[in-house]
Amino acid sequence: MQKKLVSITRYEKPYQSVKKAVTDCRGLDHLPSGARVFIKPNIVFWSKSCVFPKWGVITTSRVIEDIVVLLKEYGIEDITIGEGTVAGQRDRETQVDAFKRLGYETLGQRYGVKYINVMERTFEKVDLGDGVSLKFNQDILESDFVINIPAMKSHNQTVVSLGIKNLKGTIDVQSRKNCHSSTPEKNLDFYVSKLADKMPPMLTLIDGIYTLARGPAFDGRMKRSNVLVASADILSADMVGAMVLGHSPANVPHLVMAAKKRMRPLDLSDIVVVGETIEDVESFHECDFEYSSTENGEMPVPLAKQGISGLFYRKFDSSMCTYCSALNGVILASIRSAWKGEPWNNVEVLTGKIMEPAPGMSATILVGKCMYKANKNHPNIQKMLAVKGCPPKPMDIVNALTEAGIKVDGSIFAQIDILPGFFMGRYKGQPEFDESFYTVV
Repeated sequence: MQKKLVSITRYEKPYQSVKKAVTDCRGLDHLPSGARVFIKPNIVFWSKSCVFPKWGVITTSRVIEDIVVLLKEYGIEDITIGEGTVAGQRDRETQVDAFKRLGYETLGQRYGVKYINVMERTFEKVDLGDGVSLKFNQDILESDFVINIPAMKSHNQTVVSLGIKNLKGTIDVQSRKNCHSSTPEKNLDFYVSKLADKMPPMLTLIDGIYTLARGPAFDGRMKRSNVLVASADILSADMVGAMVLGHSPANVPHLVMAAKKRMRPLDLSDIVVVGETIEDVESFHECDFEYSSTENGEMPVPLAKQGISGLFYRKFDSSMCTYCSALNGVILASIRSAWKGEPWNNVEVLTGKIMEPAPGMSATILVGKCMYKANKNHPNIQKMLAVKGCPPKPMDIVNALTEAGIKVDGSIFAQIDILPGFFMGRYKGQPEFDESFYTVV
């Protein structure tokens, strides 16, 4: 069997480093002449209201432009950049703002590149086997060639988020929710492992100029890493990328599943790495947030260190979809602000689709439509406070917490759009965190 080729390249100079990464892995050797090319960046989140930390969260505009220039050298004229950023289902302004401020409008003017919000386009149902069908953006399915450019990050639900996981941004909202299944045999990892199965020929270029631990969002830990990983084989790129982040592919469930389907080993024995070695660039990126569990409560470690007690806020699982995940951090922040030193009366907060109420709780808050449907008649619930929306309405969360005795400040939820900006303080005065990587001049 011919071994798969993966390149690891130090990012040193604009364009030259990207060209070397792609050339070393022979990533465009099978690019058809006159191809319709679809570029898939990673814009997992965007805020119109504030400047927030993008490093390792979002694909750099620097790498996007370098790829466009390289495609032009190959004579490619039909280039589309497509993404479906997480936003409200009727929100189209957020994606427009992201494209503009990331410089995609400039790319359009300069190189004739098209850029599309996949949420405004047609979706096509694709049978992925094993009883699974998802609706994918038609533009990517009908392209001749895909260039998949994820940001290099670890992920609190899937261990890593690289090439395969990045394709989740090309499916419709209901498909995204379906991926966060409550069925153990068909969980999030199971769905993610299939996302690349019906894609056109593809180059995966993992953008690790900046990397992210405890991703996927702005509350993770960011690092300037200056590394690019590229391959014409998406699974090989992801396995090497996982190693660069300090995670064995054998410990990444969706990579295990994808490798099994392709009858591939997990030890990289069928992969040739060229350029830098994995050992020279490897840096462990933790994927998870620590939780504390005592008789006084269960909650993230920062809340436990604050002395909070009488609260049982269990660790989220993979069944909590992206739309509820976006509120999870805000809920925890509001709880921290509400703590006045007096124990709460055994209040539990349940999220996702799998959790069940514990006995002996004075109040049970069910966050989201799925959690309500799963537990609305559960016998362990003494006082049910249901927040039924999909996703929940912020003020309904405020009301439920307040009724449970946790008097949160509703203004925190009213300012959700600007909260990401507060995380910028972590990186103030550190020149390696450079906003210019996310602009096109």
